[in-house]
Amino acid sequence: MAINSDTIEGNWKEWSGKAREKWGELTDDELQQAQGNREQLEGLIQQKYGKSKEEAKQEVDQFFGTL
Repeated sequence: MAINSDTIEGNWKEWSGKAREKWGELTDDELQQAQGNREQLEGLIQQKYGKSKEEAKQEVDQFFGTL
C-alpha cells in the first residue's frame, strides 16, 4: 500500500529518526528541511550518496514501504 504525502508529512517527526538510521549521512537539519517531502528527500539522497534519481526514488519507496 502506498503512503500518501499527507501521511508522510504528518508523521515525519516520528519517521525522521528512522530515515536518519537508514541514511546516516543526512543531517537532522536536512531531514527537518525535507519535512517528509519525497522529492526533497530523494534529492538529498542523490546529493549525499551520489545516486541516480531512479536509485534514490527506489530507496525512498522501499523506506516508506517498510513503515
